[in-house]
Amino acid sequence: MHSSLIGKIEKAHRYAAEPDRVAVQGFSAKFRGDHDTYVVSFRDDSWSCTCGFFPQWGVCSHIMAVERLLGPISPRGETAQPAASPRATAPRL
Repeated sequence: MHSSLIGKIEKAHRYAAEPDRVAVQGFSAKFRGDHDTYVVSFRDDSWSCTCGFFPQWGVCSHIMAVERLLGPISPRGETAQPAASPRATAPRL
């Protein structure tokens, strides 16, 4: 293996151990739920999901699962403000 590539691999390992170096600014993913496939996204410091639960509650299991999957680099923005609920942010997992 080329020595400069080895250096880059070592640097990548060091960076990966420091997740505070990463700030997710935008994210979109298809999420295959039990009943349908949804789009979970993070834009302008807000989470959203195309599932039917999200508009009423401002959070859903799909967003919570994605936050968990992203772990330490998960963006911690606000979810959409639901019409009938004071809850503005997704619970932290």
